[in-house]
Amino acid sequence: MSDTPFGFGLPPEEPEDGDEGKKKERSGGGQGPGNPFGFGGLPGAGGFGGPGADNPLAAMFGSLNPTDLGAAFQQLGQMLSYEGGPVNWDMAKQIARQTVSQGTPDGVKDASVGPAERSAVQEAVRLANLWLDDATSLPSGAASAVAWSRAEWVEATLPAWQELVDPVAERVGAAMGDVLPEEMQAMAGPLIGMMRSMGGAMFGTQIGQAVGVLAGEVVGSTDIGLPLGPAGRSALLPANVEAFGKDLGVPREEVRLYLALREAAHQRLFAHVPWLRSHLFGAVDGYARGIKVDTAKLEDVVGQFDPQNPEQLQDALQQGMFQPEDTPEQKAALARLETALALVEGWVDAVVHAAAKPRLSSADALRETLRRRRATGGPAEQTFATLIGLELRPRRLRDASRLWASLTDARGVDGRDALWHHPDMLPTATDLDDPDGFVHREQLDFSELDKMLGEAADRPGPRKEDDGEPEDDGTQ
Repeated sequence: MSDTPFGFGLPPEEPEDGDEGKKKERSGGGQGPGNPFGFGGLPGAGGFGGPGADNPLAAMFGSLNPTDLGAAFQQLGQMLSYEGGPVNWDMAKQIARQTVSQGTPDGVKDASVGPAERSAVQEAVRLANLWLDDATSLPSGAASAVAWSRAEWVEATLPAWQELVDPVAERVGAAMGDVLPEEMQAMAGPLIGMMRSMGGAMFGTQIGQAVGVLAGEVVGSTDIGLPLGPAGRSALLPANVEAFGKDLGVPREEVRLYLALREAAHQRLFAHVPWLRSHLFGAVDGYARGIKVDTAKLEDVVGQFDPQNPEQLQDALQQGMFQPEDTPEQKAALARLETALALVEGWVDAVVHAAAKPRLSSADALRETLRRRRATGGPAEQTFATLIGLELRPRRLRDASRLWASLTDARGVDGRDALWHHPDMLPTATDLDDPDGFVHREQLDFSELDKMLGEAADRPGPRKEDDGEPEDDGTQ
């Protein structure tokens, strides 16, 4: 787990075009753990201090010239006047779109999706669902298939990001407001309001940047193991699918079809396991409740804060002001999220492999490519490390995939998928350490238990006699 709850560092794939002087001139700033908000490491950001200056405004203003100053200060005024929630999502959207428009490190720019690409994606998802019918008992989970550009992916997934990130940012913001005694909060009201506005802008900048970078890598709406897009809609990003398959030596159609299988499998799981989405998002919220703030450090910052020196607040944030509590509840929330994500990804891996192996000669190669991508820190791992400090361990994913495959051999497709009927039937983190033990263990049939409870609830209660005692009709 990273040192700060949001991770506050950029993924290593951050574009560096046009920013060569940054590495030479910055001292102590930039991306990574030393710079929790990562303001010095935005693609093409110059800022007031010239190229590469560690300036919290550089992410928003970019390389300024004198003619841009008016617009820059207008945007600064908008930032300081923000009075919304814990994250400035308008700014997050703006930064994400700006990051997308700059293209990926390999020079590929975003582009609108043409009719031919849309048709190819729809056909791939249609065929994927036919193949999955033989590999899982869960029916199709999407009513439509769409092809998105990177900008369209940003627009479509921002509501889910808001649901994920707001609990963490809100907990941090509340802790900041609770530092001063109540009698002093009225006196310091304007200062606290300014700090909250800047905090919302900083969170918005960081989230927008992370989402923008991620948009250049994801191939669908479920890459990170969560349903980020609208319900009932399978989505692929043709430009990123093309980049994923480059240099693999696999026909483009097979790459697209294999990734469509993964997208369609995710959609089936989230559509037909109604409690799963709230289970995952609830684990994030549980994590947020365990965040605490170094009050002594924050009190010092509040007492010495200079409104003309906004970098001071960023410097304080860089010093690890926000820390997750090392409590059993916090550990349990992280373990619950990690295990659930591993089970989701492991099930998808096992089901897709079962569907693709007999039909695609490249199935093994594509499966291994995705596993290596995950093991070396793919989009899922980077995003969770950035947003909530969770480093999803590849070993958990491999163990989960092996467990689901073993369950298929031992109980069949229906017996394996029946475990999704109730959260208490799923394997635990301990079970992932001993998959064979779980496979051969007797499982409670919660469907029968629910049926019995329902019948008991519908059955009329015992009749009362005059003395208040239930009548003995010989059936009790």
